[in-house]
Amino acid sequence: MSDRDDGLKSADAIRARIDTRTPHSARFWNYFVGGKDNYEVDREVGDQIKEIFPGLVDVALTSRHFLGRAVRELAVERGIRQFLDIGTGLPTADNTHEVAQRVAPDARIVYVDNDPLVLAHARALLTSTPEGRTDYLDADLFDPEWILKAAAGTLDLSRPVALMILNTLGHVADYDLARSLVSRLMAGLPSGSYLVISDSTATSEGMIAASDAYNASGAVPYYVRPVEEIARFFEGLELVEPGIAQVTRWRPEPDGANGTEPAVDAYGGVGRKP
Repeated sequence: MSDRDDGLKSADAIRARIDTRTPHSARFWNYFVGGKDNYEVDREVGDQIKEIFPGLVDVALTSRHFLGRAVRELAVERGIRQFLDIGTGLPTADNTHEVAQRVAPDARIVYVDNDPLVLAHARALLTSTPEGRTDYLDADLFDPEWILKAAAGTLDLSRPVALMILNTLGHVADYDLARSLVSRLMAGLPSGSYLVISDSTATSEGMIAASDAYNASGAVPYYVRPVEEIARFFEGLELVEPGIAQVTRWRPEPDGANGTEPAVDAYGGVGRKP
């Protein structure tokens, strides 16, 4: 692992970086999906927002299901064996490596996040099948060139990679900058690579109110965007059917819970680099 990952070796250094007085999106989202890795401040904000817009819980849960369907599609149907997951958040059930290696044991996954609590749980993310490999980078979305350079220690960037950025780009306030970050990351990946994005969207008054309440909490702001702005992240790529869709409508499973999930204020898509 790189020098920037030395924090894995020092529990004290990690704990010193954790701010339990301010809500954090990874912990907030973890609370919504039923996880245990959150603090009172995250639960308080979560409960306040659930009163404003209960549908945000559905967004959290169904976005996780979208991740699973997208990873299975790429691994099973399109032969992808490498995944770069940026803004991975706290480990819960069916993380990217678990879904990918369940169907492709030789898959390699690199997780990227800069939250110290995620770093503290990195060893849980680093589990892998004997045939595959997982790694974790303590890094920032705003440094795409460093991410690509460090990821090359685990991934073969001459072969196709699935770049996954789920529920993360909303933290980039400037839309043009967000598009630039995505473009710079994709520029470092070869033809045949894929981009997977999902984000909460400004498609209801309730979601907009929930975003405003979250941003007023003191946490790092998260900005919901129109669907057409989510779509423009994929310019120049070949969209996988059904294109940009509500996460519950992107290749829903005909049997089981995913077939009856509600409409939500979150859209996503998968695109292939020509």
